[in-house]
Amino acid sequence: MPDSHVDVAIIGGGPAGTTVASLLRKYDPSCSVLIIEKEKFPRDHVGESQLPGVSNVLNEMGCWDKVERAGFPVKIGASITWGRDAESWDFDFFPVEEFKDEARPAKYEGQRASTAFQVDRAIYDEILLRHAEEMGTTVREETKVDQVLKEGDRVTGLKLDTGETITADVYVDGSGAVGLLRRAMGVTSWEPKELRNIAIWDYWRNAEWAVEIGVGATRVQVRSLPYGWLWFIPLGPDRTSIGLITPVDHYKKTGKSPEELYLQAIADHEQIAGLTANAEPEGPVQSCKDWSHLSDRLAGENWFLVGECCGFADPILAAGMNLAQQSARDLACTILETRRKLLHPKWLRERYSTQTRNNIRQHIRFAQYWYASNGRFTDLQDHCSKIAKEAGLALSPQEAWRWLAQGGFANQTPGYATLGSFDIQTAHQVMEIFDVGLEGEAGAEHAFEIDKYNLFRLNLEGAERTMVGVPERGRIKVVDCYRRGDAILPLNGWFKVAIEALERTPALHQIVEYLKVRVRTLAVPGNRWNWAIDKAMQALESMALEGWVVGELDTKLPRLNRKKARGVIRTTADGMEALEQRDAKAGAGRG
Repeated sequence: MPDSHVDVAIIGGGPAGTTVASLLRKYDPSCSVLIIEKEKFPRDHVGESQLPGVSNVLNEMGCWDKVERAGFPVKIGASITWGRDAESWDFDFFPVEEFKDEARPAKYEGQRASTAFQVDRAIYDEILLRHAEEMGTTVREETKVDQVLKEGDRVTGLKLDTGETITADVYVDGSGAVGLLRRAMGVTSWEPKELRNIAIWDYWRNAEWAVEIGVGATRVQVRSLPYGWLWFIPLGPDRTSIGLITPVDHYKKTGKSPEELYLQAIADHEQIAGLTANAEPEGPVQSCKDWSHLSDRLAGENWFLVGECCGFADPILAAGMNLAQQSARDLACTILETRRKLLHPKWLRERYSTQTRNNIRQHIRFAQYWYASNGRFTDLQDHCSKIAKEAGLALSPQEAWRWLAQGGFANQTPGYATLGSFDIQTAHQVMEIFDVGLEGEAGAEHAFEIDKYNLFRLNLEGAERTMVGVPERGRIKVVDCYRRGDAILPLNGWFKVAIEALERTPALHQIVEYLKVRVRTLAVPGNRWNWAIDKAMQALESMALEGWVVGELDTKLPRLNRKKARGVIRTTADGMEALEQRDAKAGAGRG
């Protein structure tokens, strides 16, 4: 075949590569895009549990409806057994008691904008690949890149197994753990030594669902064992992904084969054993190393990394697909801006690399905390201690919280206060639940900083005014911000709303009154005004933790009597009670 040139060449046809391709074609139909994929789709792939952020990306790509029509289970959250006690907790994206029965396929609106999918990757990945093709991307399956041609830090071509050479203006490595271009360009990775696990999994036919919510909705089950944890992810009416994560050192010590250890794990957990009692595994059992890592850099002169080859955070938080497709959305906007030549290409590359690395690092940090705090790992206490030591965790509740916060809430998603997979409200609850495992006794309650004071003033001392870039509808929107060291205060999103309130009054009760009025001028999904006020208050909390505001207590002024957000994290028993109330109410409505 003759050699050819394209604007953007993408190695790998997984979700990261296809997301980049579809968004490039959506916002710039003149951009020629080629995906080079070594396999023939459909093909199975592990990593089926998503977060709501993926749904938002799918909607922007224009293929959410296609995924919804595939009939995948709706993921409303996860049920997790973790911590020192055997108690199970439900982490819901949307309050289960408010989840309404609705026919499927449904639209991306209302409650469905706050939920996610549990996908059969063979079907899901092909939907995304064919969508990219329909958008005008050229797709070459069963085609391998044999060699990455380069000169210094510049890629000059891709030598294919067909004998031809592909050249491009921009090259993207979406090859996952293989990291074909990453390795060719000599990019090294940081690997937390104690998060070196292996994953062992199989697919089961006719396993029972642990819980059914409304029409086609459920929760992923995450269950601790003394030597690791199990995932249980329904992918459809009769197919379920079940996997074991265990430290590679433990696996070696047992002397068991992956299949033997896997089947033992299922038998060892009463609930999972019960759900699979009448089910049959498809086989064969599969396994792979499951090491968290973070690439030292994600971009070069004319190339970028995207998805898992950028880095991988332990799957305990189900963040893999979210990180992959969110970084792909960011990269598409970055490449589009480089083509427009309105922003400096070096700034664009560095912004993408820094933002994506910060996101992955935060998820790794949170995973380190979760493992270190898990008193259920009775066979792995030394392992957990080493994780805590390597992570630098100061094993008191407040110090551990500060350690997590040091990554910078505002850095993760400029304008939105989040930590790992969670908003700050949820992260506080996680700390309260799991601190009991760190020191062998219950930790102190994690009070919000804004609960301690009732007067707040901006503290911009030592900060410089600069800018950050935010991906938005095919552009990198330049947003003003303050920077002090590694801390960034973006002047957009909920931070902007919080700053507006602070500029009007330092009194917390007056700030809340202002927010009640202000949020009604914003485009708030489903007119969820209390939710919007809570997001602005979480931004204020983030600012307090990072020193952007200074709090004071005036005993003459009222303090905030703030209630915890409802339906975020609760015991599974409470969650089941809420579900029963929902079902009873729905039944009464139909009657």
